[in-house]
Amino acid sequence: MPDTIYQSSTTAPVNIAVVKYWGKRDPKLNLPTNSSISVTLSQADLRTHTTAACSSKFTEDTLEINSKLQDVSGVRTQACFRELRSLRSALESADSSLLKLSTLPLRIVSENNFPTAAGLASSAAGFAALVRAIANLYELPASPTELSRIARQGSGSACRSLFGGYVAWQMGEKDDGSDSVAVEVAPASHWPTMRALVLVASAAQKDVSSTSGMQTTVATSGLFPHRAKVVVPAAMAKMERAILEKDFATFADVTMRESNSFHSVCSDTQPPIFYLNSTSHAAIRVVEGINKVAGKAIAAYTFDAGPNAVIYFEEENKDSVAGTVQALLGGLDGWKGKTFETQDTTKLDQKAVGVLKEGVTRVILASVGEGPIKTDESLILATGEPVNK
Repeated sequence: MPDTIYQSSTTAPVNIAVVKYWGKRDPKLNLPTNSSISVTLSQADLRTHTTAACSSKFTEDTLEINSKLQDVSGVRTQACFRELRSLRSALESADSSLLKLSTLPLRIVSENNFPTAAGLASSAAGFAALVRAIANLYELPASPTELSRIARQGSGSACRSLFGGYVAWQMGEKDDGSDSVAVEVAPASHWPTMRALVLVASAAQKDVSSTSGMQTTVATSGLFPHRAKVVVPAAMAKMERAILEKDFATFADVTMRESNSFHSVCSDTQPPIFYLNSTSHAAIRVVEGINKVAGKAIAAYTFDAGPNAVIYFEEENKDSVAGTVQALLGGLDGWKGKTFETQDTTKLDQKAVGVLKEGVTRVILASVGEGPIKTDESLILATGEPVNK
């Protein structure tokens, strides 16, 4: 029917890499120089909610994020639109009874419940939600791995947010990127006791974007080739095994070494890139202190391209890890009414404790979670206008 608004909504999660993606062998297709592994976090605190709609009533493709219109003319967004429309068009060609949705302008409305461009993987959740929502709108039979090839073209790490649990992004070898896709290492149910505590050190937009930073690193870092060819492949093998065996000691060791390796090549870039700040360094010292008190690795820090610390731990160690951090930062938002057993913090580096107290603005508690979830909650009214207008 003319002017009918066809729509579908989904939510998609943030993923935090434990073996990092950094560097592209093909910037246009977002083909990485190395494989990576991530943990998908629960959508209770970190998610993107997206509604995709199409109608002859719309005059052009539009994308709105957190009530702000975005430029959809960019290569990345257009690549996702083009690929998804092509898949829908193929269905329509094979079945004449299908509505010609592929020919209609798209209206995408999206909301994040966390700061955008602050090192919290907003683009990963955003493009995963965009691709999944349009795929649902078009009723595409594509699997998450097939869709990951499309989401990757929007934002590399978005391919991993199409899955829950523990996810590997295989770098692939083909020039067309057809084998650069995400696959499930293990579902969330395999190792459900994994927890993450995010210490938000800054909600400000990054000085150097991930896209710009990684290309400069590839071009100028002398350490980078060794990382891509030697360090990461070894880390991938160890991490996959650690996940399958639920071996937290190895998981923690690889996670922290990988974070350090990634930020080392950033600082080896010319000019050097510094995503970590004094608060980040203090968080590292606190995690080291927690592990020293425990006599083993019960907490693992990791940092993406931003200053926010993500601390992984298992549920059985929640008091020793989250309880210690709560003893230091209990007055901040984000504890969700959860109270942990009080911990002695006198054995920690007190200088680091002071910096941490001064620099963290909020905390986010999360568990390992599921992939995109279809929802009936729409961000677009039946008239075609965004709900928030």
